[in-house]
Amino acid sequence: MNGPEIHISFAPALGLFVAAARRADRSAVVTDGVSSLGHVVESLGVPLTEAGRLLVDGSPVTPAHVPAAGEHVEVLSVERPQRVPGAPLRFLLDVHLGTLARRLRLLGVDAAYESEDIGDPALAAWSAREQRVMLSRDRGLLRRRELFAGAYVYSDRPDEQLRDVLERFAPALAPWTRCTACNGPLTDADKEAVRGRLEQGTQRTYDVFAQCASCGRVYWRGAHHARLEAIVADALREFGGAAA
Repeated sequence: MNGPEIHISFAPALGLFVAAARRADRSAVVTDGVSSLGHVVESLGVPLTEAGRLLVDGSPVTPAHVPAAGEHVEVLSVERPQRVPGAPLRFLLDVHLGTLARRLRLLGVDAAYESEDIGDPALAAWSAREQRVMLSRDRGLLRRRELFAGAYVYSDRPDEQLRDVLERFAPALAPWTRCTACNGPLTDADKEAVRGRLEQGTQRTYDVFAQCASCGRVYWRGAHHARLEAIVADALREFGGAAA
């Protein structure tokens, strides 16, 4: 490119996305004179889902701003907790985030997920259609313009992923109210009503059950309950006061 030269700096939290040479205080960028600032930021590696306020010479601008020669651009990180206007807070997770999806559901957070890879265009359309925040570690997916909203999942460890999402978006928590398999609502179930779905050992050992109103799956406090209880207790202790 042979156009206006600007100087740009990125918040430290965005260093993951940019080349090492651009992690310093500021660096020079030659633009083409017609592309928007949003396009410039993404061309340098930062998905706009991760960019907070954009400042030009200290004043806020929109991603549609076209940079002019000599401007100093600051790209801040998103504020936390991040508010998502326009719809109830709900999520969509890509095929690589199944464990995170189940843990969000365990906490009562609306988290849609498809276990098969349906492709970026279908995920982006789903996000737009149901106004869901797309959670992904795929930067290309998060750059798709049709997304309703999106967020990069920074860790590959489920415990850290969950904490990051809860800290970033502060969703209201209602543990044990969603099916971890399909995201449907759970209701109390009479033992006799679900007896046909239970193994003999489960029938003898347990008396308290819940059932998914969408897929019919039955839940009880089985062998894995203590581990799930610990996940819930940790989330409520740190984020239990969250509000939608």
